[in-house]
Amino acid sequence: MKFSIRAIDFFERDVRLRMPFRFGVVTLTESPQAFARARIRLEDGREAQGTAAELLAPKWFDKNPALSNEDNFEQLRASMRTARDQYLDSGTDTAYGHSRPTVGLVENYGPALIDRALLDALCCALGISFYEAVRQNVPRMTFEGLDLPRFLSGLRPQERIAARHTVGLVDPITASDLKRRVNDGLPETLEEVIARYGHRWFKLKVGGDAKADVERLGAIAAVLDRIPEPYHASLDGNEQFEDVAGVVELWQAVKAQPRLERLASSVVFIEQPIKRQNALSSVEIPRFGERFGRQSDMARQGGGQTEREARMKLLTSAKPVIIDESDDSLDAFPRAKALGYQGVSSKTCKGIYKSLINAARCAAWGDGYFMSGEDLTIQAGLALQQDLALVSMLGLTHVERNGHHYVNGMAGLPASEQERFLKAHGDLYERSHGAVRLRIEQGTIHMKSLDCPGYASRAMPDWDAMRRMN
Repeated sequence: MKFSIRAIDFFERDVRLRMPFRFGVVTLTESPQAFARARIRLEDGREAQGTAAELLAPKWFDKNPALSNEDNFEQLRASMRTARDQYLDSGTDTAYGHSRPTVGLVENYGPALIDRALLDALCCALGISFYEAVRQNVPRMTFEGLDLPRFLSGLRPQERIAARHTVGLVDPITASDLKRRVNDGLPETLEEVIARYGHRWFKLKVGGDAKADVERLGAIAAVLDRIPEPYHASLDGNEQFEDVAGVVELWQAVKAQPRLERLASSVVFIEQPIKRQNALSSVEIPRFGERFGRQSDMARQGGGQTEREARMKLLTSAKPVIIDESDDSLDAFPRAKALGYQGVSSKTCKGIYKSLINAARCAAWGDGYFMSGEDLTIQAGLALQQDLALVSMLGLTHVERNGHHYVNGMAGLPASEQERFLKAHGDLYERSHGAVRLRIEQGTIHMKSLDCPGYASRAMPDWDAMRRMN
């Protein structure tokens, strides 16, 4: 299972959004997509090539407002270059042995991308699927305190998963919210999205202003409540809150609104509401009593708890809270657990091995601890398929998907590349409105075709249609 790394090449192509997507402090309209191509040699002399892709998303890995989008892109490129040098100098080892996880979302971007390309190459060399490689622990994963071989062998990939539709902070809810239509025939409003795709799972962005958030959630609920079947939602705070008290204030405001009763009951968890610099800290400002008065006195009577613990207990007694941006190292989830968080997100941009380790932790810790599948505007093709294969392996029943809504599928890519992916993964894609795109029917993504040799793809991108990244 050991191999040496012969070469790692990087490429880019531009992705333009069909409609703007606001998350946190940025409204995204375009971004490059990075590709890694790696060649390995096994100890018996066999060689194989593997690939991976990820968007160079601005203002998520580093939300410093002083940095431009181009600064953010270059941060991630630098992470890739640094990781390439480290991996090329890592000798002969297992896939997991080659992995170079570190601390920081930016710093882990490069290793996460290369790890996927290397595992793809190893699977191709051995003629096995990603699913088989994980279940047999072909990467040779180990982690202190966890019986990973036993955990991995018990995983069973899913053949379909519910798509959790993202409602961004500037997304139109109804036709009256549209100032100007894109007019490409694809859905633009939340009403149109539900009619087209049949979603029953949603991810709702909130902005940190309780009054404004309640009003927007009211508009969203007016649409979602028309769905006759049960629906479910997550609330994504995108680090827009300074402290737990602000999140509790929002939730109490939501609960106080009769028009939000059904929406509130549909919420299954709250995602990373607190700024990363405060989220895993035991000290927060303002103090709980300054925001909630008598409730603070009650909290202080909670058996010697710190105010932070009392606040988290008050919040998580209503809904579980997970970390996302705070998940910047292998020890982040245990630290979050100690503060009262109950879950963590899985994202390929944070590392496939981290996701598998965190899933094993959830299993070891027992009921109440869980993983969610989240999307950083993942694009159709390699990136989408590798992320879907990972959440499928983790046994998740729903995953946030938004790349297909904000980007016009594979429009703009070479026709031959689009056709290759459609032919290889006909259950996952469809051709409509002039391009190959993700197929979602009755809110569900079918992905049986990802069970194939390599890491979840029988098709490759057109390397000649990209620019090389030095």
